[in-house]
Amino acid sequence: MRPTETADPARLTVLIADDQPLVRRGLTLVLRADPSIEVVGEAGNGEEAVEAAHRLRPRVVLMDVRMPVLDGVRATERLTAELPGCRVLVLSTFDVDEYVVGALRAGAAGFLPKDVAPEELAAALHTVDRGEAVVAPRLLTRLIAAYVTPTVASPPRRAAALEQLTPREEQVLRLIARGLDNTGIAREMGIGVQTVKNHVTGVFAKLGVRDRAQAVIAAYESGLVRAGEA
Repeated sequence: MRPTETADPARLTVLIADDQPLVRRGLTLVLRADPSIEVVGEAGNGEEAVEAAHRLRPRVVLMDVRMPVLDGVRATERLTAELPGCRVLVLSTFDVDEYVVGALRAGAAGFLPKDVAPEELAAALHTVDRGEAVVAPRLLTRLIAAYVTPTVASPPRRAAALEQLTPREEQVLRLIARGLDNTGIAREMGIGVQTVKNHVTGVFAKLGVRDRAQAVIAAYESGLVRAGEA
């Protein structure tokens, strides 16, 4: 683990967690080229990432999912619980990976493939810092359809939450699970984008989820949406 100099409060502070030193160094060099971002530290495994996040308090952790000692999924789970103000953006070698679903369940704000373009990575970091999710909608649908299935053991709380959804909110959730963004949902339902945003906010609140990724997982886990329907 290698902390850097004192962070500039005007810049987006980022901690990089990856078990490959070459990857960490490459990501650091790429991000340092952006004057709005400051890399405040690096970690070689999930345990180091959690410790460094507590000490350095980055606004975003750029997290590899497959690491020794403590993998990115469990590290994300701990960060979400222990540092709720810190956002996690997952990097994966594969665009469809069960580890990514685990990280999204644990509270990650989104994921990107490791071959993402530098400008896309910088934009994604700023997006999750604003509290939004970064997942290509149709890629998310394919990912979750592959690895998330309804279970008999679906939490009673989640089932009760789904029953609280209004018909409009349920329709919005189904369309989110199909990969539509707010504009697409508005067009499909014949309503305004702001109305869609209000419905999305209500869905998130009733399901107790943070973003679209977790909402889609909830829709699949509950059986509201099944693979092949979306």
